[in-house]
Amino acid sequence: MSGTVLAVAGIDTGIGKTYTTGLLAKALLQQGKKVITQKIVQTGCEGIAEDILEHRRLMGIGVQDADREGLTCPSVFCYPASPHLSARLEGTEVDLHRISSSTLALQQRYDLVLLEGVGGLLVPLTADLLFADYIRDAGYSLLLVTSPRLGSINHTLLSIEACRHRGIVIQGVIYNSFQNIDKLIADDTREVIRHYLEKAGYDAPIIGLREGLLDLDAAARLSLS
Repeated sequence: MSGTVLAVAGIDTGIGKTYTTGLLAKALLQQGKKVITQKIVQTGCEGIAEDILEHRRLMGIGVQDADREGLTCPSVFCYPASPHLSARLEGTEVDLHRISSSTLALQQRYDLVLLEGVGGLLVPLTADLLFADYIRDAGYSLLLVTSPRLGSINHTLLSIEACRHRGIVIQGVIYNSFQNIDKLIADDTREVIRHYLEKAGYDAPIIGLREGLLDLDAAARLSLS
């Protein structure tokens, strides 16, 4: 039986996708789960993807055979830009078949693959395919990373709407409080997100992330099988 794939996407770049992916993988490892992380595309580096190395650090494990084989990030480009542009600057394009084949290979080895995206949901992988469309076409469900920072309500609701429009299942929302935000604003923002999740038909837990710690009780409500 093949393992499950859960995509991890953010409302924007720099929102905490890599931390979320690594910390959730660590928590699942500690529960005895056979889990691996994957990065769909990495730009701005060479060799093993920087985000994969950060995942392993957060998980408390070393580089894995699957990392060395290139399965956990089959598309790495040097120029730090959107994947479609970084690939074009190298005279190529993102190889979607190679990515999906690598994910399938990981599914044969692991019970769960946490697939970290790039930037926000509507980042182009190629000239004609957005990350959200890749998730939809593959049939993956999603963990959405947001925060209480200024502007996050707009970005989060747009992301929820993009998922609802495409029929993407949101399994949960990570509420990453990595900045010092007024508690009144933070609490209200969380409640607004919860309200609009419910309006969109999602029964998804909002999982707190603060100072590198996940709300594991809320995370336990995720459907990962």
